[in-house]
Amino acid sequence: MSSGSSNRTTGDAESRTRRSALSQDPHAVREPRENNLERAIGHAVRERRKMLGITVADLAAAAGLSSGMLSKIENGNISPSLTTLQTLSQALGVPITGFFRRYEGVRNAVFVKAGEGVELERRGTRSGHQYKMLGHIHENTSGVTVEPYLITLTTDSDVFPTFQHTGMEFLHMLEGEVLYRHGDRRFHMQPGDSLFFDADAPHGPAELLVLPARYLSIIAYPQTGGAS
Repeated sequence: MSSGSSNRTTGDAESRTRRSALSQDPHAVREPRENNLERAIGHAVRERRKMLGITVADLAAAAGLSSGMLSKIENGNISPSLTTLQTLSQALGVPITGFFRRYEGVRNAVFVKAGEGVELERRGTRSGHQYKMLGHIHENTSGVTVEPYLITLTTDSDVFPTFQHTGMEFLHMLEGEVLYRHGDRRFHMQPGDSLFFDADAPHGPAELLVLPARYLSIIAYPQTGGAS
């Protein structure tokens, strides 16, 4: 294969990846709640089945169902009877109520008034470097933990904190100017600029150019992991 053909193939793959990543409509409206019950049950069944590492055919056989019927249940296409739910709960080793948790679960929200965020110290925090957490929801249905911070830097320092943790991080500059380090690159961030990066690489302010400097930092990572 020629290098030109290889480049085109790589470009096509990247394009498909970008389209796939943006396929979700953030403004979509869910179906009425009564229609979501079947989907919640199906999602719970599929999630538990995959956690156990068994196939649709295996679970169907254990529950005395056809594979087609189980697929319809997992896709939320039908409303299973209590008898069916009982056999599935026995086959999966979960209580029947476990199938309804996603449907009945409380969706939390945190509202923080201006200036009322929780001030805390992150590793490497220096005097004049303020980290204020704007909200935190420990358990949610997404499987992702998100930590939003408002970071204010008012004092220059000879030594700057370097962070490295799991997940992704998004920065949005609000005030001042900072030369921000990510890996071996430097980004001159000014008000309105944004930076989105893999937080597993060493990162942090490399030089404070205009003070005070304020930026929004949003860290996201799997609930099984954590940021440090």
